[in-house]
Amino acid sequence: MLDEQNFRKLSEEALEQLKRALENAGDTYEFEVDSNQGALTVEFDDPPARFVVSPNAPVRQIWVSARVKSFKLDWDDARSAFVFPADGRDLKQLMAGVISEQLGEAITL
Repeated sequence: MLDEQNFRKLSEEALEQLKRALENAGDTYEFEVDSNQGALTVEFDDPPARFVVSPNAPVRQIWVSARVKSFKLDWDDARSAFVFPADGRDLKQLMAGVISEQLGEAITL
């Protein structure tokens, strides 16, 4: 397991990369991205929805709340990424998937 300092560094980097990708996609697909106190929020107008991506330092995971589901991603050393253990998607792939479901069209981050 990562120590807290490494987790904070890696999660901050992952969320910053995700934020940039989401901001680029948001311009095309018309959703808003905001960061506040280390968490990212993605908001949609039609249909209305709010997704939250946040680090959870005590358990060394990144948590995603989207489409009435919760996803808990663990750090994968081999992939150098936070990964959802149930299906192997990394953070960007997972977010692209839930946003695609929300919008009803496939997007790539």
